[in-house]
Amino acid sequence: MAPSPSTTSATADTLRAWDAEHIIHPQLVRADRLEPVVMVKGEGAYVTDITGRRYLDATGSGLWCGQVGHGRAELAEAARSQIAELEFFGSFWNYSTEPAIRLARKLTELATPGIEQVYFTTGGSESNEIAFMMARLYHHRRGESDRNVIIGRKNGYHGITYASRAATGIDMYHTGVGPLPEGFIHLSAPDPYRMPDCTDVCVAELEEAIERIGESRIAAMVGEPILGVGGMLVPPEDYWPRIHEVLKAHGILLMLDEVVSGYGRTGSWWGADQWGIEPDFLNTAKGLTSGYFPLGATLVRDSVADVVMGSEGFPNGFTYSGHAVGCAIALENLAIIEREHLIDNVREMGAYLLAQMQSLLDLDVVGEVRGRGLMLGIELVVDKETKEPALALGKALGSRFVQDTGVFVRNVANALVLSPPFVFDRAQCDAVVEAIGSMLERCSPDGTIRD
Repeated sequence: MAPSPSTTSATADTLRAWDAEHIIHPQLVRADRLEPVVMVKGEGAYVTDITGRRYLDATGSGLWCGQVGHGRAELAEAARSQIAELEFFGSFWNYSTEPAIRLARKLTELATPGIEQVYFTTGGSESNEIAFMMARLYHHRRGESDRNVIIGRKNGYHGITYASRAATGIDMYHTGVGPLPEGFIHLSAPDPYRMPDCTDVCVAELEEAIERIGESRIAAMVGEPILGVGGMLVPPEDYWPRIHEVLKAHGILLMLDEVVSGYGRTGSWWGADQWGIEPDFLNTAKGLTSGYFPLGATLVRDSVADVVMGSEGFPNGFTYSGHAVGCAIALENLAIIEREHLIDNVREMGAYLLAQMQSLLDLDVVGEVRGRGLMLGIELVVDKETKEPALALGKALGSRFVQDTGVFVRNVANALVLSPPFVFDRAQCDAVVEAIGSMLERCSPDGTIRD
């Protein structure tokens, strides 16, 4: 193989060729032969690819990140300054760094009452893995070793490492990679659009599962405050309070997967705040650094952490837990969110965007629009009366929407989902709605897209 030219001299065509030759992309089907899109610059709510095309990012870098927007010089300086001082030292045993200590303190100040302990990870899957291990270890060390079942939801997404993959309630992530860890069950997703009396049904199903399995075998329940990959499903107002009441009555821990919803995306620091609940775990990542560094954190209630740490400690560790550079970036990221009152903007722009999206209900393929803060979804249907999901259309849009509109909107099954950066303004909201409307006007439920 010929030597590689420097990246500064590589052409767009060369880089795309190397990408196709060498990189295994998540979710990409190579048989589709989609041309790589190489991003080179970001600023605010926009990103630019190597050809110079500019896109409006309504997805938080495609993966629900990007709270403070692209290209923040303050975060670049936070990284540079920390690297110049101390780039890395491990957090095993009794070793620590100042940024990790300060960030842990900050997170406990922001967390729901009673959560005072932080375990650092490098991403959302790890944050959920840690919570599963801690929940089981908590019961084991209290003499209840049979309490190892974790309850999740169908269409819930909790990551793709092995335990988090088992907790994920989406079949495609289970096929061909088993056997997965045992002890994970999935109940129906709270879907008010298709489930009359949604809360009553979900509570009754949970109570039946506890009766069938036995409370003495159930360690915890994990759930997203709003199901993200499941289509931005917003539960009824009484759903989480009633679910939590049942769990507490049976000694079952509640862990909220706030990897997407945390750090302001719902219009409050935590999705938990939207429903006034106080979970045992807040499992987080993404918005902690706005995607500027791979960092996550599992926030743990004192009563659980005290048992888990105990006299034996927690037998687990990741090399990069509490990475000094990541923690320094996170501290500045959280400071920006506070300093610029970005969560206020989330509430304002979220309400405005949801109101503007109501016009999409006039389209034949749109069954519902929904959202909370800057987590929004558009339900695609074959028929508004039967509410049959337009799965073929959802799949077809995946390879066409960005190409045709220049706006990043993500498709998940039969829904389009939005998670814009918190710096979005009204003009950008209008541009997103106009792009979605103009695209869906050309679409048929069977996946046909007219040119």
